[in-house]
Amino acid sequence: MQDQTNQKAAKFVIIVEDDKFYGNIYKTKLAKAKFEAVVAGNGEEAIEMARKRKPDLILLDLVMPIKDGFQTLKELKADSNLKDVKVVVLSNLSQQEDVKKAKELGASDYLVKTNMSIKEVMDKIQKYLA
Repeated sequence: MQDQTNQKAAKFVIIVEDDKFYGNIYKTKLAKAKFEAVVAGNGEEAIEMARKRKPDLILLDLVMPIKDGFQTLKELKADSNLKDVKVVVLSNLSQQEDVKKAKELGASDYLVKTNMSIKEVMDKIQKYLA
């Protein structure tokens, strides 16, 4: 076995996004920034992934099939092993009620896709993973 004592494990991010195009963009950008990232196509898949391997951060869309982001966030925060994982909501929902609800459910941040460039989103993610 290789000695990995001075090699820090890459931070692990789960991108929860049903739009494959967006999911792949963030996965590629995170890989370039030396983070390990996987894409979950819905909330149920994301929770399964997080239970198998606890992420350092979850990038969470709200409008998704099977289990939406609000329900996913609620379940993550109710799980004693996952409740401290940082969750950054990345959604096109920009109503103040949605932002308030996500924050109340435990989101660390709320980013509106249409108001931010991919670079701005990546800067925020890197700040949370630092």
